[in-house]
Amino acid sequence: MRVEVNWVEGMEFRAETGSGHTLTMDAPADGGGADLGARPTELLLAAIGGCTGIDIVSILQKMQQPVDGVKVKVQGDRADEHPRRFTQLQLHYVVSGKGLTEERVRRAVQLSTEKYCSVLHSMNASYEYDFEIIEA
Repeated sequence: MRVEVNWVEGMEFRAETGSGHTLTMDAPADGGGADLGARPTELLLAAIGGCTGIDIVSILQKMQQPVDGVKVKVQGDRADEHPRRFTQLQLHYVVSGKGLTEERVRRAVQLSTEKYCSVLHSMNASYEYDFEIIEA
């Protein structure tokens, strides 16, 4: 797996992934940027949400659960001193579908967060999670 990141101008950087996708990162105006893209730290949280979300959909489908939607809300607390790494993460999952089994949703969330999501486990932060089910 590879990603190439190139400086564009100001504080804007463009990343090209090995799978052929591009994304823009930038700093806010008060940090010398032009606010043309997400902050790299936001992308870390998005990657956690995407990684666990993909796991949960896949697991629920294998369990033959009628999943219609998964929303992942990720909150990260950062250290006050540099490096301002994430110290605590809170993940809240909103899973929707008609007739979902609470125990299977709980198991899918648990498997993703505690075993499968490599992005979450690459972080040097503690985490907690919860979920809710919305009947579609």
